[in-house]
Amino acid sequence: MDLNEIMKSHRRYLHQIPELGFCEFKTSAYLKEQLLQLGYEVYPTAKTGLLAYRRGESETCIAFRADMDGLSLTEETQMEHPSIHEGQMHGCGHDGHMSILLGFATYLSTINELKKSVLLIFQPAEEGPGGAEVVVSEGVFTKYHVQYIFGLHLYPEIEEGKFGLRKGVMTAQTGEVDIKVQGRGGHGALPHLSTDALVIASQLLMSYQTIVSRNLNPISCGVLTIGTMDGGERRNIIAEEVELTGTIRAFSEEVYETIKRRMVEINQGLESMFKAQITTTFRDMYPCIVNDAHLVELIKSSSLASSMVEMDPMMIAEDFAYYQKEVPGLFFMLGTRNEERGFTYPLHHSKFNFSDEVFMRGLKLYQEVGNLLKIY
Repeated sequence: MDLNEIMKSHRRYLHQIPELGFCEFKTSAYLKEQLLQLGYEVYPTAKTGLLAYRRGESETCIAFRADMDGLSLTEETQMEHPSIHEGQMHGCGHDGHMSILLGFATYLSTINELKKSVLLIFQPAEEGPGGAEVVVSEGVFTKYHVQYIFGLHLYPEIEEGKFGLRKGVMTAQTGEVDIKVQGRGGHGALPHLSTDALVIASQLLMSYQTIVSRNLNPISCGVLTIGTMDGGERRNIIAEEVELTGTIRAFSEEVYETIKRRMVEINQGLESMFKAQITTTFRDMYPCIVNDAHLVELIKSSSLASSMVEMDPMMIAEDFAYYQKEVPGLFFMLGTRNEERGFTYPLHHSKFNFSDEVFMRGLKLYQEVGNLLKIY
């Protein structure tokens, strides 16, 4: 059995059928067929997701997760087997994640008896709105007696053959914010009869910049980015409404809540100053990934240590964090950077790609986790 060829075959097929969150119908059907052939008990989860369960001698269960969804992105990789879904692409490596977990499922199927039970979670909608939270809400971790969970993500900022890991906080808590400024429109030649929403929005934008620089402890980390500001009708009309949208990121809930609180306070001050109305809508999204200290030390003491890169925390977000609120776990960043072959494009890029050698690195990572936790 050539596991590398098996994973390559899975990737070729899955790469051609990227589907958006909670619409992964073809992907789910393919995964179900493969897992049933390998002898797993297969159950639906989170609308289009799948749980593949294999009972061991003990009910204690170790879980592994792969995300399934693609991106709204037109592919430009020049691959032999590109996406056949126009305007959609596996530009974040989820086709690779699924292929590696299918390879691990195949490997486990060759072992007659497992000492511990195994749950493989094929999860939809990681890119949004967050399939992991739905999986957790269905009581999966209690039902299957999950003790630990593991996941990985392909990552072009780390050299191929290496993987990144860190103890504690690894990714940021994230949220979105929408702000609507309601003023009073009028003729541009009569500004004294109007309330200019654009002027108010401009002051909001500049005032928000002081939150991180003046309201947070300098050794704390936080990001507040206003990405869009939309308003106004014509050059000679005072804008009546302006809408701003942005994102908030932080490595602690305290910092995250401080940013939100100060935004509201700034809004209230400018409302009073300009006699306008400012409405703010926050959408709290993914929490921080927090890697378990004991499990990290276990990896460092194993044969994997020589391939490990100690990572700094990243301001990106990942819904794997919801699982770690239920049980301890680890999230690995699996290196794909290969300068010689041109595999240097970032995640979410139309030319993101990686070499087939990555599959065996990911599989060996999971195999060694199995050894360390005495799954077989």
